[in-house]
Amino acid sequence: MNQDGKATAPRLGRRQFLMALVGAASASASAKSRESGGRFRIAFANLNEDPAAHLEGLGFTGAEVRLSFELASRGLPVELMYYDNGGDGEKAIANADDAVGRKIDLLIEYNDDIDANVEIGRRMKEAGIPVLALNYPVPGAPLYTADNLAAGRIAGKTLGEFARENWADQTVVAVIAGDLSSPAPYLADRVRGVTESLRQELPDVAVTRLDTSGNPVRVEGLLGKFLAVQTRRKVLVAVLDDPTALAAKAAVERAGRISDCVIVSQGVDRSIHGGASEKKELDPSNRGSIVLGSVAYYLDRYGYEVLPLAMKMLQGAEVPAKTTTKHILISARNVFTEYPPYDMN
Repeated sequence: MNQDGKATAPRLGRRQFLMALVGAASASASAKSRESGGRFRIAFANLNEDPAAHLEGLGFTGAEVRLSFELASRGLPVELMYYDNGGDGEKAIANADDAVGRKIDLLIEYNDDIDANVEIGRRMKEAGIPVLALNYPVPGAPLYTADNLAAGRIAGKTLGEFARENWADQTVVAVIAGDLSSPAPYLADRVRGVTESLRQELPDVAVTRLDTSGNPVRVEGLLGKFLAVQTRRKVLVAVLDDPTALAAKAAVERAGRISDCVIVSQGVDRSIHGGASEKKELDPSNRGSIVLGSVAYYLDRYGYEVLPLAMKMLQGAEVPAKTTTKHILISARNVFTEYPPYDMN
């Protein structure tokens, strides 16, 4: 009771008081965002939408990532604005400035220039606009990211288990093939994951690295030469992307070594899972393939994972500081569960 004998609201602890303030601020922001049509204004700044640019060392394009946001936003109370960072930090900063001028409620930033991300984070903080970062951190922002180390470990474990179960009485060697000269940290993590898991399953296995310098076709010559001197050995092949996996398969077939080699890839882009009317490697009717599978990254579904996080942020709910992609091995057994062919009719 107060001095006038009227009931008073219960006292709030410091944490509850702060949370109440955050909730009030969020409600104010929500009201502001819904002044026009009741929709949140979200800007998505994509890494690079050049059709020739493949993202994260995999077979996905920026157009596929953008399409996932377009599809995932249907039915949500959002107005999406799209920007192409073009793989350029300065352009990313300019895009962020333009988004501020358009009075957005939240920025989803996909940019691999760390210095530019620091500046973008500073400018968004000054503008009072929350940021959700993709794959590359922005200071003070929640991060949604692939876990390349975990994905690499899945591939290494798959190959090692296959060797122990099927080639226990054989001499086994391993190959890691891909853009190994790239300085990109995600590729180094992928390779480390493969190597660590292979060694856990097969402590004495010899691992050879074949560097394609980012050109998948190069693996055909490199792997062909390797197989020519490994005539009495079984070969485990871990590749860092699906186009390289398909080129490696062609090299194995050309060398006449189908019974001696198995391949595990990374990515699960359309080149390897395709649609019902396309030739594809991962298919329920193709269980005898030497490509055991590919580890999923789901870049073509980012919108479905990221927009729910953005909505929680806009509604004032807490989100984890870091959310990672769920990586699993996609094989002929589960490919239609994870990627049903859209043109099955």
